[in-house]
Amino acid sequence: MRKIIYVLFIVFCVHNSSGQDLKPEYQKFVKSFISNVKSNNKEGVAAFISFPLGREYPIPTVKNKADFIKRYDQIFDATLKKEIINSNPAKDWAEMGWRGIMLGQGDIWMDTTGKVITINYQSQAEKDLKNKLIAGEKGKLHPSIATFKAPVYILETSKFRIRIDDLGNDNYRYASWSIKNPMSQKPDLILTNGKWISDGSGGNSHYEFKKDAYLYECYIIVIGTDDSPPAYLTISQNGKEILNQNAKIVTK
Repeated sequence: MRKIIYVLFIVFCVHNSSGQDLKPEYQKFVKSFISNVKSNNKEGVAAFISFPLGREYPIPTVKNKADFIKRYDQIFDATLKKEIINSNPAKDWAEMGWRGIMLGQGDIWMDTTGKVITINYQSQAEKDLKNKLIAGEKGKLHPSIATFKAPVYILETSKFRIRIDDLGNDNYRYASWSIKNPMSQKPDLILTNGKWISDGSGGNSHYEFKKDAYLYECYIIVIGTDDSPPAYLTISQNGKEILNQNAKIVTK
């Protein structure tokens, strides 16, 4: 997730530095959003949120308005509120084409109807929660894969459960089980030295793992067609594809 956000930010820097004011019709709902944050109107802010609102894995997704209000202070801490309240709707919010409207360097994204679709900012409370959840997750995994820097994805195809973890220093690990087996059991396959590869500026990417003549690739689809899966797995042998399965992204 962080890499996708970083790539998008680099691509858009040129656009964001153009100095053009945000369109008046967009400024109108941005001003209203700022006003609700300033008055600490949690219900008012909730009306701007597009649910479910994703949080960085393994922090649970914000499911609905009630869940958002309950977690409001955890997400909107003093630092984020200050950035929003002090922002200039015309100058600090920028339209990024079909991707929407972003605040500053991308801490908040709105669509062009005024709905908040992404909050990339992470408070200290969420960072602490993330670390706590990761520690708890490690205790439930088989010892062979219980050491990692951060979890990345859990994917499920019709046959396999796949776990991708960040081991640090741009080194990713792939572990897979039969879909019937829990992650507390020893994985059927463990691959390390994986690479993350960006597939253009739209946010699509994939993870690549090699073992002898085999290449395992896990594709994450952010921008696709109406019938595109959230993810899919391909396995190739000596350059020839021998398996291709759609996958769902499992979150907690």
